[in-house]
Amino acid sequence: MQSTATATVARPIDVVWATLTDHEGMANWGPGMSVTIDEPGSPERNGLGAVRRISAPGPAPAIVEEVVTFDAPNVFGYKARSGVPFPGYSGEVRLTSEGTGTRIDYTLNSSASFPPVKLALAAVNQVLLRLLVKAAAKA
Repeated sequence: MQSTATATVARPIDVVWATLTDHEGMANWGPGMSVTIDEPGSPERNGLGAVRRISAPGPAPAIVEEVVTFDAPNVFGYKARSGVPFPGYSGEVRLTSEGTGTRIDYTLNSSASFPPVKLALAAVNQVLLRLLVKAAAKA
């Protein structure tokens, strides 16, 4: 199952890219989140192969994700290693310059076939996109 959310932010693509790929900086725009790099990417710390651990307050386990696509400044993709309730969970963000702004296409995927999963993915997708847009707008 797949869910895509789209927004345009009035910031240049390089600013949006820098915000999106600063894993530890996610703590600045994700309410209550703590993000650490368990394994740095190569050749860039936040790039291909990086493993990030996203922790939130409360009893939920940390989400561990691996960067599987890193094509600056246009495509960033990750897959969950653990901590998410959706089987086969992955995400991809595509950035496209639009004038002086940036179009953000954020897609979440899951291998689940149970129809309510699509609704849950869509809800999560909207929340993540709104957070990213707010963070990019402030950058």
